[in-house]
Amino acid sequence: MFDEFLKSEAASGILLLAMTALALLLANSPLGAAYFGALHAYVGGLSILHWINDGLMALFFLLVGLEIKRELTGGELSTWPRRALPGLAALGGMIAPAAFYLAITRNAPDVLHGWAIPTATDIAFSLGVLALLGSRAPTSLKIFLTALAIIDDLFAVLIIALFYGSGLSLMFLGLAAAVTLALALLSRRRVAALWPYLLLGALLWFFVLKSGIHATIAGVILAFVMPSQTRSATPSARLEHGLHKWVAFGIVPLFAFANAGVALVGMGLDTLAQPITLGVAAGLFLGKQAGVLGAVWLGVRLGLGRLPPNTSWLSLYGVSLLCGIGFTISLFISALAFPGAGAQDAAKLGVLLGSLVSGLGGWLVLSMAARRTA
Repeated sequence: MFDEFLKSEAASGILLLAMTALALLLANSPLGAAYFGALHAYVGGLSILHWINDGLMALFFLLVGLEIKRELTGGELSTWPRRALPGLAALGGMIAPAAFYLAITRNAPDVLHGWAIPTATDIAFSLGVLALLGSRAPTSLKIFLTALAIIDDLFAVLIIALFYGSGLSLMFLGLAAAVTLALALLSRRRVAALWPYLLLGALLWFFVLKSGIHATIAGVILAFVMPSQTRSATPSARLEHGLHKWVAFGIVPLFAFANAGVALVGMGLDTLAQPITLGVAAGLFLGKQAGVLGAVWLGVRLGLGRLPPNTSWLSLYGVSLLCGIGFTISLFISALAFPGAGAQDAAKLGVLLGSLVSGLGGWLVLSMAARRTA
C-alpha cells in the first residue's frame, strides 16, 4: 500500500512539473490572452478558475483529510512516539518560514497577510524528487517525509480555516453545521453506502462556500466525519482509493495549469526584489530548512524522538530542503491572500523560485548523503 502511494505521488510530481511548464509557456506566448481569458470565463455563476480552486480542490482536500485520518488511526502517525518527530518538524517548518516572510515584509504592512504562503510542503513534488534517488534513499526517510508532509497538510487546513475566511454568514454556518450533524449521525449508525455521504457532502460544500469559510474545508470535514470501520469495506478507504488517481493525475495537475501561469514579460530584477517575492522565496528555501532541521535536532536532543533508521543528519538536511517545495498549497494560499493580479503574481513567482531552489538543493544534498552511505 505504501509503495503504491509513493509511486503514484512521484508520478504525480512529474506531471505537476510538466503542467507548470506548460502554464508558464502559454502565459508568456501569443496565446497568453486566451489562456487567462479562458480561466476567467464564467460558468454557472463562477469563473473557471473559481470552479477549479473552490470546487475541484475541495476533492483534493477531501483526499488530504482521508489520508490524514488513515495515518492517525492506523498508519505511520497512529502512536504518539511516531507522531512526535515529524510533528515537531512540521511545526518548525510552519513557524520559521512565516517568521522569515514577516521579517522581510515588515515594512510593507499591506502584504503581511501572505505570511502563510511559504509554510506549506507539496507532498507530490517532494516525494517525486526523493524518488529520483531510487533505492539509494532509505524507505524510513520516505516514510518520515510523508508523515511530515501529512501533518503539514493538517496545519495548512487549519490555517486556511482560521485566517483566510471573509464575511461570515451565520445562517449558512448554521446550515453547514446541521449537515455536518447529519453526516455524523450517518457515521454513528455505520452506514456503509457512499452515496448518502457524497450527497450530503455536496450540500455541505455549497453551504460552506456561502458561509465565508473557504469551500475546500468542506472536504476535510467530510473526511473526518466518515466512519473508519463498518461491517463491510470501509467507506473512507473506498472513497480514498477511488479519489486518489483522479486527484493525483487530474485535479492537482489541472490546478497547477490554472494557477502556475505567470506573465514574466516586463519583469526584471526589481520584480524579484519585491517584498512579497523575496519573503515567499526566502520563507520556502531558508525558513523551511531552518525550521524543519532545527525542530528535529531539538526533538532528538530532548529525547522526544529518534532519527529514522538508516538515516543521517545530512540526509535529514536534504529532506528539510525538499520541504521547501511548497507549490500546490502555497499557490492555493497565494490566491486566497492576494486576490489582486499584481500581488498574486509576485507571490506565485516567489513560490516558483523558492520551490525550484529547494528542490535542486534537496536533490544535491540527498545525492551526496547517498554516496557517503554507499
